Amino acid sequence: MHRLDPRVKLLGLASVTLVAVSTPLHAWPAFVACALALILVATVARVGPHVLWSRARVVLPLVVFVAVFLPFVRGGAQISIGPVSVSEAGLATFAAVSVKACLGTLSAVLLGATTSFPDVLHALERLRAPRLLVLIAGFMYRYLFVIVDETRRMRTALAARAYRPRHVLEAAAIGRVVIAMFLRTFDRGERVYVAMLARGYGGTMPRLDSLALRRTDVVVLGGLVAALAAARVAAEVIA
Repeated sequence: MHRLDPRVKLLGLASVTLVAVSTPLHAWPAFVACALALILVATVARVGPHVLWSRARVVLPLVVFVAVFLPFVRGGAQISIGPVSVSEAGLATFAAVSVKACLGTLSAVLLGATTSFPDVLHALERLRAPRLLVLIAGFMYRYLFVIVDETRRMRTALAARAYRPRHVLEAAAIGRVVIAMFLRTFDRGERVYVAMLARGYGGTMPRLDSLALRRTDVVVLGGLVAALAAARVAAEVIA
């Protein structure tokens, strides 16, 4: 799984998300098929539940927290759950949003766990994704480490000067630190970009290897897409 062409993993896991998002709640067997596909990918790739949860918990709680209010604000028929009355349509929407969010998030987590970010960018470039968006994502990824490095230096400088804020008035130094960090990272980014131009950068990142689809890649992608399409149609027919 880790050695598959990144385009195959990107398209395959995107197809899982697409099937999950386009499936109504009454065709729930399609959700089961998507979950089984993700479990199979995680098993083959040897990505454990701990890794999946440690990365998915950054996004999932926020989505579920927003969706949990839907049963209380939607109109229509009401059902009683103990002392609380909730909307039946809102409850169905909450269930659909939660399931789709889980499947989509796990697809993204598996893509990140089996494919490096530069490979994802290369796959998007080869799939003719908008070049400007790919360049923005690539520079954000690379300059993120510059910002983290500058932030670490600023924190070390504050600690070396015994900065320990005890009340709100002393927090004004944080504003000056943020401004200084912005100026330093901007200057550092300009120097990095000039250095890239001096080394022949022309709008694309050079690579030592090129992507090439193998028979295994085609079989895996075709089998996954065919299985998901069949499950989606069968679930709609059964429902």
